[in-house]
Amino acid sequence: MACELKKSFTSSEKAVNNLLIIDKPLEENKMTETASKKYALLVPTSMGVRLTPVDSQPFHCSDTFKMMASSAESNVASVSSYLGLPVKVLTAFVKDSPVSHFIKDNLGSRRMDFEGPEFEQGDPWGFRHQINMADSGWGSRGPRVQNDRAGEVGRELCVDDFDLDRIFAKEGVEIVHLSGLIAALSPKTCQFCLDIARVAKKNGSRISFDLNHRASFWKGREDELANAFAEIASLSDILIGNEEDFQLCLGIEGPESGGKGLDEKIDGFKEMIGRVQAAYPNATYFGTTLREVVSANCHMWGALVTDGTDWEIIKPREIGVLDRIGGGDGFVGGLLYGILKGWDVQKCARFGWASGALAATMLTDYAQPADEDQLWSIWEGNARVKR
Repeated sequence: MACELKKSFTSSEKAVNNLLIIDKPLEENKMTETASKKYALLVPTSMGVRLTPVDSQPFHCSDTFKMMASSAESNVASVSSYLGLPVKVLTAFVKDSPVSHFIKDNLGSRRMDFEGPEFEQGDPWGFRHQINMADSGWGSRGPRVQNDRAGEVGRELCVDDFDLDRIFAKEGVEIVHLSGLIAALSPKTCQFCLDIARVAKKNGSRISFDLNHRASFWKGREDELANAFAEIASLSDILIGNEEDFQLCLGIEGPESGGKGLDEKIDGFKEMIGRVQAAYPNATYFGTTLREVVSANCHMWGALVTDGTDWEIIKPREIGVLDRIGGGDGFVGGLLYGILKGWDVQKCARFGWASGALAATMLTDYAQPADEDQLWSIWEGNARVKR
């Protein structure tokens, strides 16, 4: 698909309730393959900013806000980047925008390489980065989120703006993490994700696809997106989504979404995983998170993970929540990190659970682990001071 606007390029070299399915690699081949690739994880994304009221206040009656650079896909990649694995972000920027400058500095501080075209703003009604307006909630008041995506520059993402042969054939990528948020953002980004999945598969990269259904994105485009999502899923080694995502995006029946009594729903989740396995027989590694909201600051958090033979079932445990946004992405990020490290099912599941729990204690949308030990302390329930 041709891109219509004239652009220049910029790059920097160092500047949920989820279901995961991954084609299980041979352990003895994994380390050699990983060592031959420049990037452990690559994420195409539309970067934006989040505005959050300070002191856990509601958005509509606040006058002081914290601004952070954010996107679901970069949130996932942050676990690996903070723990020392090489990560790259493909995105788009508004040329000479102070917000773009802010985002680039943030990605650099997260130890992520980035690359992408710069678009002229055009006029005051031209391009800009998305704005996510989200408070954190408090106690009995749940958080509220509204996205303003008018003029979003990421809607213009197109493979014509990237040298995919260099990225995938010469540099190499171990896992590409795609999201339904990007695949459904616009017709251009839908084709962008399809093209990346095809090139990634051709060059031996594994593909992670978070279905991430959003009703507002799908309205009036159901047939178009269902066909695109089905093709991307057919190319994917990793599929991510909650029970609603699989039903609405791929037509796979699942248990009733959310609510109480998650312990009793475990069999239903297992049955859903069986249906996914039947629809995508090449996938062998599965997982899902479980969340029950007691209050805005107290959640019951669990997970199920299997490699098709062994199950690791983490029954929901109480976690403290400072800000829930990004917890599901934290789980996926931790799980992918474990897979990249070649860990077994039990270790991957527990690390993912702890990564999601860590993200819930932070004011950023993404987990920023100091080291692996910090996450294992969370898993073990050890919140004692470490001197």
